[in-house]
Amino acid sequence: MAAITSLSFSAITQSFEKKISFPSSVRSVVSNYDAFRVRSISVKSSNLNKGFVVHCMSTGSEPPPVSETKSKFLTAYRRPIPSIYNTVLQELIVQQHLMRYKKTYRYDAVFALGFVTVYDQLMDGYPSDEDKENIFKAYVNALNEDPQQYRSDAQKLEEWARTQSSATLIDFSSREGEIEGVLKDIAERAGGNRSFSYSRFFAVGLFRLLELSKATEPTVLEKLCAALNINKKSVDRDLDVYRNLLSKLVQAKELLKEYVEREKKKQEERNEPKKTNEAVMKP
Repeated sequence: MAAITSLSFSAITQSFEKKISFPSSVRSVVSNYDAFRVRSISVKSSNLNKGFVVHCMSTGSEPPPVSETKSKFLTAYRRPIPSIYNTVLQELIVQQHLMRYKKTYRYDAVFALGFVTVYDQLMDGYPSDEDKENIFKAYVNALNEDPQQYRSDAQKLEEWARTQSSATLIDFSSREGEIEGVLKDIAERAGGNRSFSYSRFFAVGLFRLLELSKATEPTVLEKLCAALNINKKSVDRDLDVYRNLLSKLVQAKELLKEYVEREKKKQEERNEPKKTNEAVMKP
């Protein structure tokens, strides 16, 4: 039996809009976000062989409450986070906590690449790169996972993908190598011989592999999904939502930037008469 979990990003959008006093033009963009869900589909199977580290939840342990995960994150990173980012992060960590502690949850390197890609896109434009990375570490550590492993696995896949063509990307099963081994393991697990967890982060990870290998032909994704034993319809649907999310994020950030600049200019204009009066009053 496959266990399916669906966690909607629509809650993030709603909270994002409520907690931030956006102008109407920005609110209209944010409110149009599609529901980007963190879904996992897992297949019951036998024990896992070696490869990239795979994290699973023990059936005998009780998962921590959401409040504990949020508390760990806030304790690990105490500096103020701008509202436009903090609102999304707080909602996202709650939803990822629920996914993380499902008994069927499995970590894999493609999932890591997908999460890293989503995080970096969401946090694009953050005032400090150092703070952005510290937030990432606090976030992943709060979920009792290893941020260095996320980054390392994502980097390995990115470097590998840059050296691939459409043909070699699809033909991973006939070749040897560390990344080829990772993809073979996923294909075997997804084929039903061993447990596999699909999520929309995994779909984004596939998209990133195609992007870096410059595999633009429409048939490449179909062939890659077939080679990995992944349902292409699910991937197509999830990638459409992801692309829509990115488009709306870009629009919202641009509109917000324009709004902040206008408000700053208005404030300067309001302060100008005060400065003039102060200059006149001086002896």
